[in-house]
Amino acid sequence: MPLQNRVTPAGDIVATPARGIFTGNRGIIHDPATKTLLKRRWSSPAWIICVCDFRGRRRAVMATRSWTELFFLDEATALAAGHRPCFYCRRADAEAFRAAWARGNGLARASAKEIDATLHRERLDGRKKRLHPLPGEMESLPDGAMIQAGAGAPNADDLAASSDQTNSYVILQGRALLWSFDGYRQVNASLRGAMLLTPPSALRAFGAGYAPVLHSSANTTAG
Repeated sequence: MPLQNRVTPAGDIVATPARGIFTGNRGIIHDPATKTLLKRRWSSPAWIICVCDFRGRRRAVMATRSWTELFFLDEATALAAGHRPCFYCRRADAEAFRAAWARGNGLARASAKEIDATLHRERLDGRKKRLHPLPGEMESLPDGAMIQAGAGAPNADDLAASSDQTNSYVILQGRALLWSFDGYRQVNASLRGAMLLTPPSALRAFGAGYAPVLHSSANTTAG
């Protein structure tokens, strides 16, 4: 049975065999004895995105009372959920994100603590994912922005049972590609009433030059 540790663009944590190309965490949110999640979905406002391979280190997932290993299809997914690059294992990317985040949000410089505090306000509405109005036409959004079509976020229990897909889309070259746990694909669907999943401050970092890493299926599908 797969562990419940895969994150959707809406920030839900579900069980599915797929893993993705990035890992990360929100602090300790699991019981190592049972390898199951606790009721809380975060224990730290620092939600980070890490590489899966770092200096040859190996971790047994959810085996100890250390940070809970979460997995993302790609960086755009993790950023949409409200995470940001890790300053330890992704130092260069984290510095690039910080610089772009500061430029995009009209600041001379920003600390990791300031970024985390802003993202925390933007990613949650109580215990639910906070959705935001699109800042303009969908086609004008920067590459890597993620939107959600339809009314409301998907139910995490339904996603865990189906292990299929959500109604989330990534924007690439002005086109919307449907997200799934295994990658992206083109679909003919109405995106009327779409809302922004990516926190606005992170979206402004994209506009200021930060390019999130996309799963290879995005370029294959868009091409």
